[in-house]
Amino acid sequence: MNLPYRVMSMCTGDLGFTAAKKYDIEVWIPSQNTYREISSCSNFEAFQERRKNIRFRPEPKAKPEHVHTLNGSGLAVGRTVAAILENYQQEDGTVIIPEVLRPYMGNKEVMK
Repeated sequence: MNLPYRVMSMCTGDLGFTAAKKYDIEVWIPSQNTYREISSCSNFEAFQERRKNIRFRPEPKAKPEHVHTLNGSGLAVGRTVAAILENYQQEDGTVIIPEVLRPYMGNKEVMK
């Protein structure tokens, strides 16, 4: 959607108990003059799987190994809509519809 965004690698103090690594995706919100989180992705490595004993064999006769899992949230709808409206609003108050969303908006280019 060509929104201004950044990906933040979170420090260990911001990780949950089970996560080994976490990235937040933040989008620019002009009215707040800052970036706000709209999604988060975490790598749990094998922590949860060891507790559940979930394993796989990389080859048919290989020793079973614990799987690694990832968790990613969808987009926070309210903040995503706010980012679209604020970043695409024109001086006359109209909003240009991002090209990728136009097929879902009746192929309109502008919202009035």
